[in-house]
Amino acid sequence: MTPGYFVAGTDTGVGKTFAACALLLRARRDGFRAMAIKPVAAGVAEDGENEDVRAHRAAASPEVDLPLRVRNPYCFAPPIAPHLAAREAGVEIAFSRIQEALNVARKAADRVLVEGVGGFRVPLGAEGDSADLARLLNLPVILVVGMRLGCINHALLTAEAIAARRLPFAGWIANCIDPDMPRFAENLATLKATLPAPLLGVLSYQARADPARAAKQARWP
Repeated sequence: MTPGYFVAGTDTGVGKTFAACALLLRARRDGFRAMAIKPVAAGVAEDGENEDVRAHRAAASPEVDLPLRVRNPYCFAPPIAPHLAAREAGVEIAFSRIQEALNVARKAADRVLVEGVGGFRVPLGAEGDSADLARLLNLPVILVVGMRLGCINHALLTAEAIAARRLPFAGWIANCIDPDMPRFAENLATLKATLPAPLLGVLSYQARADPARAAKQARWP
């Protein structure tokens, strides 16, 4: 079966999409057809498309340009918590629809990423939160740690949540989002010593995000 991974974050704004795009480009460079799914997105650009979904498409292999309903099963206009956006739209987020999208993607690509929304435990609706979705999809988790003050606590709590759902913790990526983070090296060393998964890359700070450059700094599990 085509390898698939669930990309989770320690919080919102930690660079999940940036890291996912870096991994997609790395897979393509290594000769694989790769794509990403954003099951639930909230917030759209002027053209009506979610920016994360658009970034995924730009980084993915062009030969697996699947329909939007596969790449982004649920998209809501307001940039708010997805369960609130869904409620306002009168929509119930069905995990089965997301599972179907993943099945289609796995038939078309050699590597598939499923990117969560916000942190690991974001409510999605009656069927549960994003951690419950990862459990249903039964995907190993790649955790993106936003390197800033407080990241150790957020990362360790997320690792506990991953373990509580008996999901494989495939690895983690350190994304440098604060160029002035004090004691960066010491924080990175602590995370390496305490997180029960391998470090898959350290993405250097970029004032203007360039996933192609970051692709050289990340690896797949």
